[in-house]
Amino acid sequence: MTPKDIHSLITVGESETLEFKSSFNVQVIETLVAFANTRGGKVLVGVSDDGSLIGLSINSESVQNWINEIKIKTSPSLIPEIYITEVDGVTVIIFSIQEYPIKPVSFRGKYFKRVVNSNHILKTEEVVNMHLQTFNTSWDYHINNQFNVNHISFEKVQLSIDTMNQLGSRITDDPLTFLIKHDLVRDGLVTNAAFLLFKKEESVLTTIELGRFQSDTIIKDSARTKEDILRQIEQVLSFIKKHINKEVIITGDAQNTQKWQYPLEAIREIVTNMIVHRDYRSSSDSIVKIFNDKIEFYNPGRLPDSITVEDLLSNNYKSTPRNKLIADFCKSLGLIEKYGSGIKRIIEYCIADQHTIPEFKNISDGFLVTVFAKNSDKVTDKVTDHDTDHDTDRLKEVLDAIKKNNRITVAQIAASNGVSKSTVLRDLHKLKAQKKIKRIGKEKNGYWEVSVQS
Repeated sequence: MTPKDIHSLITVGESETLEFKSSFNVQVIETLVAFANTRGGKVLVGVSDDGSLIGLSINSESVQNWINEIKIKTSPSLIPEIYITEVDGVTVIIFSIQEYPIKPVSFRGKYFKRVVNSNHILKTEEVVNMHLQTFNTSWDYHINNQFNVNHISFEKVQLSIDTMNQLGSRITDDPLTFLIKHDLVRDGLVTNAAFLLFKKEESVLTTIELGRFQSDTIIKDSARTKEDILRQIEQVLSFIKKHINKEVIITGDAQNTQKWQYPLEAIREIVTNMIVHRDYRSSSDSIVKIFNDKIEFYNPGRLPDSITVEDLLSNNYKSTPRNKLIADFCKSLGLIEKYGSGIKRIIEYCIADQHTIPEFKNISDGFLVTVFAKNSDKVTDKVTDHDTDHDTDRLKEVLDAIKKNNRITVAQIAASNGVSKSTVLRDLHKLKAQKKIKRIGKEKNGYWEVSVQS
């Protein structure tokens, strides 16, 4: 590595893959571990935090001692590449490490990841997920020693086989053979996925609490389901339909039209995603709360750190199902259309029904989706706005803002136009549907591309 290369790195500054240290210390090792657990990176030792070249003194044994210390204090052992360079009369040492293939790597029993330009300690859940992803498996793939095939209902398995055959498959296997071929049973032992999909008895592992609320504190009706997750989809939908309004529109045709208070296609998509992608390792329950003007869906399991809510809403992310076996099986059953497209369809269903885009947010140890009724104050404003000429004017303002700054954020657009983020996200969705704009890259480092015709 040449002095010119060092100056170029210093000019760029500290980032997700670059760190400056004035001397070799434990923070250097922590950073190398964080890099190994993320995307790899370089530590420049002999450079201060502000990018000043201060250099350091070394002897013939310094570098080897540092390598040994790094190797001994990390697990799996890291051995970085080391470059010694003279820059402007001082010595700078570069420690370079690639993303490690077997994760997570620890330093003295602690696990770190790199976020922007700093190191963060991994949560227990993140350590487990990183380990599972290393071996391309998920929690639902693993054997659950608490259960065996006697806990599985083969009648339920047969129902799934029949459904797949109705969709075009040609499955002639008996239920047990079918489970084995789909990796749901291995060596006579049951995976977590098999138990959740086909369990005979109720279990607290799948508890979903359902409530119809008159106010924030007064409950008019409640229910609880602990069934297998395939049955739960219809149970939750039935409870919701029981407690939302339905109007009959007289059209003059032989059959009148029925219209629900909420777009049922969007509700079904939310419920299916909630159940399929739930973090079943969490002790928290899934919760559905129906109010007069909204429905809240809470599910254990936050978004991965690599995906923001704005990434989710703009469909600008790589889908990594939390429960791969369950997701794959539900796709075969026709319950999931395409990986990573659920949120996009929810938004499209709501816009087609002239509903505002639902709110999506991480909360506590889970994820909350809120769908608003048309007759709520929040939604009435949105629908009225949608039906006026001002809507067209605002779309033009959003487009003009993007033309001026193609890296402008949703928050910045909302602030400049005096509207909510949900309104901006809906406007962006319309502009993309009209093929006037296209998102390149992710929310943090991406930009907008405006079509020539716009």
